[in-house]
Amino acid sequence: MEIRIEHLTKDYGKTRALSDVNLSILDGELFFLLGPSGCGKTTLLRSIGGFEQPTSGKIYFDGEDVDGQPVHQRNTAMVFQGYALWPHLTVRENVAFGLEMKKLPKDEVVRRVDRVLREVQIAEFADRKPNQLSGGQQQRVALARTLVVQPGCLLLDEPLANLDAKLRRDMRLEIRRICKENHLTAIYVTHDRAEALSMADRLAVFRDGRIEQVGTPEEVYRRPVNSFVANFIGETNLREGTVVHFRADGAAVVETALGSLVCSTIPSSCKPGEKVLLSMRPEAFRKCDSEAENSFAMTLKHIDYLGELADQIGETADGKALKFFEINPRGRAEAGTVIRLAIAPEDIICLADHV
Repeated sequence: MEIRIEHLTKDYGKTRALSDVNLSILDGELFFLLGPSGCGKTTLLRSIGGFEQPTSGKIYFDGEDVDGQPVHQRNTAMVFQGYALWPHLTVRENVAFGLEMKKLPKDEVVRRVDRVLREVQIAEFADRKPNQLSGGQQQRVALARTLVVQPGCLLLDEPLANLDAKLRRDMRLEIRRICKENHLTAIYVTHDRAEALSMADRLAVFRDGRIEQVGTPEEVYRRPVNSFVANFIGETNLREGTVVHFRADGAAVVETALGSLVCSTIPSSCKPGEKVLLSMRPEAFRKCDSEAENSFAMTLKHIDYLGELADQIGETADGKALKFFEINPRGRAEAGTVIRLAIAPEDIICLADHV
């Protein structure tokens, strides 16, 4: 199912939850709505499912305007943050409930329920009650209950929020596998960037009811359009600078408090003398011993050794803090040590805030 949203606005009294949202979601795409609490992502999901009526704007399913269509006619199914399972029914009975409401033949119900229980790998728990299952198993039941009705679009509202870290990682893989094997269009709401980056085909970052950026996980992470997206999608270091000149290869030389930095992401429309805001991810830095291009000194102030990496905070010449990840650290550096870092021109991102 292809979903198109045009100029969607939703008001709750004087509060605007969504403001002129435009979005296209492709058939079979696993699409994420990502943003902080209260940014409008769940309101958009509920509007797509028919649980909320937009103040203005249109929603199209495969080109058909679904304005006014009730929930049960939209060919969507919702997986909620709470599992919402019937406690007095078995797993099989919970999954079969929607099909029985549709009054399908009994043998068809049995066939479809058996198939989906195998697909989500809980067939051995078919006769158990929900209180006899773990959180991950209950989430699989909730997923099976939506899949069994064969929706054109699966709507997921923070479905993994109640699971521990390991179960969340396991269920990410399972949800993506199930969606892809069934060629489901899925729209997934979360504030967890790890879920979005590891699972999404594409994602939209929301702020205050508006979309800030749409793209693949790599596009949004490596080329955020502004400081809000850069900070929300991952940790970053921000520094202001002034464009000095453009080199023959198209890269710009930017004067900053760290010194002159070469940046290959600044639009050619920028002019010498123009102020810019630069984003540099902590993992993009590397230690260097000499006066390498884009290098500067930093005094270590705090080191967290995490095994696979050392999360380090230092102070640069401008007196500001800078975060640096050292991958596979050997030995532990001490606070007060002066180190030299360098960063590649393509890893310095020019943001739209000052362009």
